[in-house]
Formats: sequence, C-alpha cells, structure tokens
Amino acid sequence: MESHAAPSTARGAQKPGDEEAGADLRLGEFHGVPTLSLSEARLLITAVMDHRRADAKKGAKVQETETLIKIQDYLDVFARFKQKENIEAVERLLATTGSLDPFERSQLGTLCCETAEEAKTLIPSITHKISDADLQDILNEISKLRNFVE
Repeated sequence: MESHAAPSTARGAQKPGDEEAGADLRLGEFHGVPTLSLSEARLLITAVMDHRRADAKKGAKVQETETLIKIQDYLDVFARFKQKENIEAVERLLATTGSLDPFERSQLGTLCCETAEEAKTLIPSITHKISDADLQDILNEISKLRNFVE
C-alpha cells in the first residue's frame, strides 16, 4: 500500500509560503538569490519590449500580452530611476553593503528612503545589520542620484 502523506520537512526547515520580510528575514529558498529593484526590472522589461518591437518591424510575429503591458506601465510609474547610468550607480553603491541580503538592497533601491529610521521601519531586517550613520550615508548618495524629472 502506497502512502500519500506529504513528505516531512526537516526540523526548523521553512515551509513554502512561509516567507517573511519582517525583523527576521525569512526568504526560504530565495535567501541570497539576486533580486531587482523596480528600476532594474523596468530597465530589463523595456529592453525585452524594445527587442520584440524591433523583431516585429522585421516581420516576426510578436504578441504583447496585456499582462506584460500592465507590468511595463506599473514600472514606468513606480521605478524611481529611469536612466541606465543612475540605475547602475545605485546598484554599485548598494553592492558595497555586503552585510545586507540582496532582497534588502533591492528594497533600499526601490523605496529610496529619506532617513535611516524610515529605512529601518520599512525594512526591519536591516536594523542590526548596518549602523544608522552608514545607512544614512548610503541613502544620501541614493538621493543625489535620484532625479524626478529623468
């Protein structure tokens, strides 16, 4: 007789769907996985869409799905950085914060907080990973790169 019981998980192992970005960052299988800020995602989606449109002009049959168009519209509105140079500069700046998880760095690049206190409130898992002074320096540099009229 076959058993149809779900396989047991190792003690302390995180169950799928139990991820949490709270004071303790629990990302399960996504821990340490590279992530994108909304600006980086916008850059990627725009490049894909441009490539598809170029293929369509050459006669290739390309279909833009409603979902992809909505994603692009969303990213156009909410991405803080529009120019590739600024997006890359923010990524380089955040890469210097080795104590932070890639998820936390992408959140900092997306949220563009004004103060260290605001950042630690919105991303509580960074509270004990970086000093307020170091975090504020990073946020100030990000603020210099942000240009609302890009």
